[in-house]
Amino acid sequence: MNIISNAKRQVILDTETTGMNQGAGAVYFGHRIIEIGCVEVINRKLTGRHFHEYINPMQAIDEEAITVHGITNEFVADKPVFAQIAPAFLEFIDGAEIVAHNANFDVSFMDHEFSLLTPRGPKTTDICQVLDSLEIAKFLHPGQKNNLDALCKRYGIDNSRRELHGALLDAEILADVYLIMTGGQTKFELSNEKPGQESGGIIRLANNRPSLKVIGASADELNMHEQRLDLVEKSGQCIWRG
Repeated sequence: MNIISNAKRQVILDTETTGMNQGAGAVYFGHRIIEIGCVEVINRKLTGRHFHEYINPMQAIDEEAITVHGITNEFVADKPVFAQIAPAFLEFIDGAEIVAHNANFDVSFMDHEFSLLTPRGPKTTDICQVLDSLEIAKFLHPGQKNNLDALCKRYGIDNSRRELHGALLDAEILADVYLIMTGGQTKFELSNEKPGQESGGIIRLANNRPSLKVIGASADELNMHEQRLDLVEKSGQCIWRG
């Protein structure tokens, strides 16, 4: 499990579809993409670039799906079909590492849409790497709820705007979750400095303070530390090892 990716350019992605009851297998029941939202991350920093389109699926949207994302048949009736937005979408994701929550769902739909293009488009993995943030969450928090709302609560991320699922909003929230979950900090709260503190909230301790007690790590703790370094080393250079 690669916890921290060494990819320089990542695209955090989410889709909404005409139906979702069968999970990643929904595509085999003839469902289509109706919204794509992506945000760009380069060297683990949000760039502000994004891709967002609503899509006319040329078929009815399940009522149950509408209750989840709020996208109606009337709303998408005048939107472009997938073939019209495909060139710009492919250009945006080409060569990047896609990060998606339950990535099999999104990738299966993307592959299906690409297969319907004339000429036939590529498979997602032909042009992108894919990283599933849900699998990372399950590894870090086994046995716990790891949907996007649960992760926002766990990491203190504001998702109050998420009354309904929306691809771009969910991609933006997932970007914050992914970067914090894998050790990246998206913003710093340094505005509450007090008199006597230096910039950045640093407090200088007195030189004559008592020495701090040093507590060594136990054998179990050292073993867990080495296991975590093994994971980091698999995803790239591990700076904590020579």
